[in-house]
Amino acid sequence: MTHKFAWTPTKEYIERSNIWRFMQKHQIRDYTELVRRSTEEIEWFWDAVVKDLEIEFFEPYKRVLDVSEGIAWAKWFVGGKINIAHNCVDKHAHTRPEKLALIWEGEDGSVRRVTYRELYEQTNGLAHTLKELGIAKGDRVGIFMPMAPETVIAMMACAKLGAIFTPIFSGFGAQAVAARLNDCEAKLLLTAESFSRKGTRIEMGQIAREAAKLCPTVKEVMDLSPRSPFLRGSRDRVPLPLPVGEGLGERLDSEDPFMIIYTSGTTGRPKGAVHVHGGFLVKIAQEVAHQVDLQDRDVLYWVTDMGWIMGPWEVVGGLALGGTVFLYEGAPDYPSADRLWAMVERHRISILGVSPTLIRALMKFGEDPVRRHDLSSLRILASTGEPWNPAPWWWLFEHVGDKRCPIINLSGGTEVGACFLSPLPITPLKPCALVGPALGMAVDVFDAEGKPLRGGVGELVCKKPWPGMTRGIWRDPDRYLQTYWARWPNVWVHGDWASKVEDGLWYLHGRSDDTIKIAGKRLGPAEIESLLVGHPAVAESAAIGVPHELKGEAIWCYVVVKPGYEPSDALRRELRERVIEALGKSFVPEQIKFVRELPKTRNAKILRRAIRAVALGQEPGDLSNLENPQALEEIARAR
Repeated sequence: MTHKFAWTPTKEYIERSNIWRFMQKHQIRDYTELVRRSTEEIEWFWDAVVKDLEIEFFEPYKRVLDVSEGIAWAKWFVGGKINIAHNCVDKHAHTRPEKLALIWEGEDGSVRRVTYRELYEQTNGLAHTLKELGIAKGDRVGIFMPMAPETVIAMMACAKLGAIFTPIFSGFGAQAVAARLNDCEAKLLLTAESFSRKGTRIEMGQIAREAAKLCPTVKEVMDLSPRSPFLRGSRDRVPLPLPVGEGLGERLDSEDPFMIIYTSGTTGRPKGAVHVHGGFLVKIAQEVAHQVDLQDRDVLYWVTDMGWIMGPWEVVGGLALGGTVFLYEGAPDYPSADRLWAMVERHRISILGVSPTLIRALMKFGEDPVRRHDLSSLRILASTGEPWNPAPWWWLFEHVGDKRCPIINLSGGTEVGACFLSPLPITPLKPCALVGPALGMAVDVFDAEGKPLRGGVGELVCKKPWPGMTRGIWRDPDRYLQTYWARWPNVWVHGDWASKVEDGLWYLHGRSDDTIKIAGKRLGPAEIESLLVGHPAVAESAAIGVPHELKGEAIWCYVVVKPGYEPSDALRRELRERVIEALGKSFVPEQIKFVRELPKTRNAKILRRAIRAVALGQEPGDLSNLENPQALEEIARAR
């Protein structure tokens, strides 16, 4: 952590940035004052952001912030009327209709380009169709689709009507899709019949129909593939501009839900984080403007899926600022190791977002695939998903960015709706560091007693509300309060280990809860454990995440078999197949180990923390609440 600065912005680089323009407008001298004002004067800051980014409200808000029901239930832009689809699509279609909104490339090399005018027309066409199907404000709609223009059209059509969409990871199996649809009681499931991944057709439509059979509230599964009649048949009848009185472009309250996006917890079913039209739009637009500095000529590409928070982040932020968003639905190393770099060159991508896991995977092919391509269009590299380690950070910085592009390392989460920690393009960078708080985010590091900690590793917390925070867990307010607000009064505890070191820079050190993070994708151990216990031979199971050189974490499972059954390689294979069928290959356990019992507390909670420590040969820490210490000997023997 004592490296010198790897990158320092030039005066020209600083003065062309969006955040420098903002600072000049408000007579802010330097980065330190900017962070201080944004985190101490949060109402001033977020009001200034709305004005600076020209975010349009149909009716102005009367108050920036209302915490009368407590910080956990903060309301933003109170009384304002707004719609994300208006800000991301409609206003640009009227002012710059021929500007490219989306560029899409298929794994087979086919390319489509969608202007803001076309995006507007197709969004309105689908909104008409959804309305005719009975979809109205407040209805939930599942979107189980690859990264394609139709996915963006579906999101924005739902937003126009005030329907609440749920994006679902395109790699999930039917049971995982159904779990999310059932939790939000979705009325409709939008899907694509298939897409290509590493040369194989993924039959999403079939998975979607299997999932829908498990969901009594889902009345219809709609195919939104490019040739779908649902899109083709309704586009042309929607003129530009849209006539008044069509019932589209609903004037929604700032606090009306926009999206329920699922993130897995340590126990129980996945958590549906609720995000709203006003706060999510303002926070995400601010991040894309200030952190990755998206400007008019930029092409933004984040290697992600719409089922993870960076999918909506990329689309909402990129389109709200009138930028061009690039989408790709295939594998970044197929059919050859240089696919990602070829797309950067081909489409002149200027802002590229990746995960450390992806860079570790691409590093194994060496530098030649990178050198074969002209990457001079790049000016910002960005990352999120998990902590960096130095070797891949330097590889990205030196070989992809040619030592001239900053790596904007973001850290936040699905429930945050955005980022807690982030550099800015005006800040010097050290390898792997996050530099400091994201603007407007009053974050800190607490020790076990809830006091600020400097130099050591502690809990990452936030002491004030922010616009992009989840408005709770869908229909489970108690779980929301218990998960994030119960440890210390009026303090959000995120579940990340973090440190702020002597030079003032911040670093992340992994999750402090049991959540497993595979290649930046979070999964609760309970989802895997439930699948394993569903096998007739399995009595109990525990899933943990262990460090993995490529994926960040890998899944290890410990299984107790029922009397009358014996551990075997055949059983191991059957259990792996169950996980693949339900969750997809991304989440297949790397190891399945058979033990006679699992360590539990007196109230029968499995101590995954202790399992993980012993499995890795570490000290398990406080075991005062452990009912059966001998079970840890089983874990050690399995190692």
